Amino acid sequence: GIVLVVVAGVFALRSEETSDSATQGRVSIGSKDFTESSLLAEILAQMLEARDVSVERRYELGGNLPHEALVNGTLDLYPEYTGTSYTAILHHAPIGDPKAVYEQVKQEYASQFKVEVSAPLGFETTFAILVRGEDARKLNLKTITDARPHTPQWSAGFGQDFMSRADGYPGFSKAYGLKFAAVREMDLSLTYIALSSHQVDLIAGNSTEGRIATLDLFQLADDKHYFPPYEAVYLVRQDSLTRVPALREALAKLANAISTDEMRRLNYEI
Repeated sequence: GIVLVVVAGVFALRSEETSDSATQGRVSIGSKDFTESSLLAEILAQMLEARDVSVERRYELGGNLPHEALVNGTLDLYPEYTGTSYTAILHHAPIGDPKAVYEQVKQEYASQFKVEVSAPLGFETTFAILVRGEDARKLNLKTITDARPHTPQWSAGFGQDFMSRADGYPGFSKAYGLKFAAVREMDLSLTYIALSSHQVDLIAGNSTEGRIATLDLFQLADDKHYFPPYEAVYLVRQDSLTRVPALREALAKLANAISTDEMRRLNYEI
């Protein structure tokens, strides 16, 4: 935290020395510590640079660091998911209505943090409960409920985020009444390989992960609608939007501009 604040101070000093005619302002963009978040940050960074905005990249920030940096002014913006804001930051119990979640997040972020929520980008990145395609076909699995009778013989592999969040493993396993032979916590990107190589039998991945198709993994339907909607958005400080007019224009161009299939393809390319 201290390092971030010091860096922000240095940039504030630097920006006063730069004539405004040379640049359309400075923007500090953050991301969380996974590929898709960095990708979404970079898409906007390049759009801003094309509009003569000077961009500082602060990617791969873990946990709630991006949120804290946004609120204290070290970051101007970062990509986020509405369901994460709703449950992990605002501490609401999960609900299934995407519009209600979006409106509530928009209203509370404005009043509590002076942060604006962009229009949704056009896709959701929700927790995807995945099994091997061969198992789904052999056992005729379509939904998470279909898998429940098999879980006492299965081992599961989950990332740290899923294991620790209230809307992750603790609530999920209870809602579906799942009991596993073993539950292993591992790096999220390794869970896909562990599943395809039969080290585990069920994982919670990301719905926009490119390897779902290439590794022949199958996403089980969340038939109890347990997970809240996780629409991708950008969170931007209100004072940053006023200071750098090009920001609002770039964000408007990204409204509903990226489909789930396209996001999967981009993630896979990386």
